[in-house]
Amino acid sequence: MGDQGLDPCSYAGLEVLEGLVRTVAHREIMPRFGASGSRLKEDGSLVTAADTAVQAWLTEELRIRWPNFGMVGEEMSEAEQYAALQSPHGVWCLDPLDGTTNFVNGLPFFAVSLALLQEGEAVLGLVYDPVRAECFKALRGQGAWLNAQRLPEPGRPPALRRCLAFVDFKRLKPRLAGRLGVDPPYGSQRNCGSCALDWCWLAAGRVHLYLHGGQKLWDYAAGSLILREVGGIATTLEGDRLSYGDLKPASAVAARSADLYEAWRAWISHNA
Repeated sequence: MGDQGLDPCSYAGLEVLEGLVRTVAHREIMPRFGASGSRLKEDGSLVTAADTAVQAWLTEELRIRWPNFGMVGEEMSEAEQYAALQSPHGVWCLDPLDGTTNFVNGLPFFAVSLALLQEGEAVLGLVYDPVRAECFKALRGQGAWLNAQRLPEPGRPPALRRCLAFVDFKRLKPRLAGRLGVDPPYGSQRNCGSCALDWCWLAAGRVHLYLHGGQKLWDYAAGSLILREVGGIATTLEGDRLSYGDLKPASAVAARSADLYEAWRAWISHNA
């Protein structure tokens, strides 16, 4: 193939990856939308034929082009995932269908999420929403894009009380969830069921704040880089940086600007 050996962390490499992800999403995901059976995994989450087909196809296509990189896919065993993280050259981190519950129930909010991790950092992130044909992507230190348009850095943020927040309540501790339910600091709240798209919509300025009590590496690896490349800030609830080197679930507190992040995190810390 003509793109073998192309640096994935170049814009040309990113375009190749976008083409692969768009192809597999429209081949394996969209024809099954609204007509896909599912089964429960041991952790209680759903998996469909679309999840497994996307992971198998992308794993092979990426191996052909970049054989030195490992692969951590959501639909792999934990032993395989931990082994892949030890790859000395880097590892792809793939969620083949983020938002599977939405997909199974006919809700049009799901995506393919792909990141490249090297030396414990995300250096490339790509999230594709096949319903809207929106591809969010970023290269570390080079910016972020929505399709072919560069995502701008945020301007003056709104006051906290005017913000729209993405909040996942079910993974928060009761006291914090209760305070957010009774006396929230923001103007309005949503929870759309796809972590990857939550991060991207935050990066695009469609929402202002984000809070999640616990998500996996493949949920945040790509999206958090996209947010960071537009000047957004994200940490765990404890104030630590997000880890890209292990599989432990991580909480997330994020905003599209530093000032808004500080106000949001201060309120959370006071009410947690």
